Amino acid sequence: MDWLRAHPGLFLAAVGDHLLLSLTGLAIGIALALPLGIAVAHRPRLAEASIMLGGALRTIPSLAVLAALLPLLGVGFTPSVIALALLALPPVLVNTVIGIRSADPAALDAASGLGMTGTQRAMQVEMPLAAPLIFSGLRVAAVQVVSAAALATFIGGGGLGDLVTQGLALLDTGRMLVGAIAIAMLALGTEAALGMLERHLAARVRGA
Repeated sequence: MDWLRAHPGLFLAAVGDHLLLSLTGLAIGIALALPLGIAVAHRPRLAEASIMLGGALRTIPSLAVLAALLPLLGVGFTPSVIALALLALPPVLVNTVIGIRSADPAALDAASGLGMTGTQRAMQVEMPLAAPLIFSGLRVAAVQVVSAAALATFIGGGGLGDLVTQGLALLDTGRMLVGAIAIAMLALGTEAALGMLERHLAARVRGA
């Protein structure tokens, strides 16, 4: 608390950088994964391949992704965002494919019987049924990205990870703890907030 009271501007700047990294990387990952998942969900071979690829990518450590991009893109904000987007992509892609493929066949048949076109059936029946599982993938991706953004400090991405590494280098326990606790609180807060939204969404789908 002494360190935080003495350096409020530095702390807020680190939080801002961390949130910018996380939100930008997550947005790019979702923008890539969601339409890709929708496109391949009804193509069995592509769907299976995307699920296998997503599962394989999720086993790669976050630090390994950052290190792999270092010789290709250098250091700074851009490679950090790209690495975070790659981390966000697998859970969103896999859950989108599985969510669409597991939509209730009876509901889809009923929609076809009502004369809905393929697009109408997808938007009004398939996607609402798949929404809870897709949102679950978004929640996992968001928590993973917020946590992994701390590692962006190793390739010059900034954020709260800078406070941790600077604290270690300077033997400044206060700086290090402020950074570490803030990262943990952001990750836990993201998990709690999106978890509540996910349960609310699932309840609405069941009620419908």
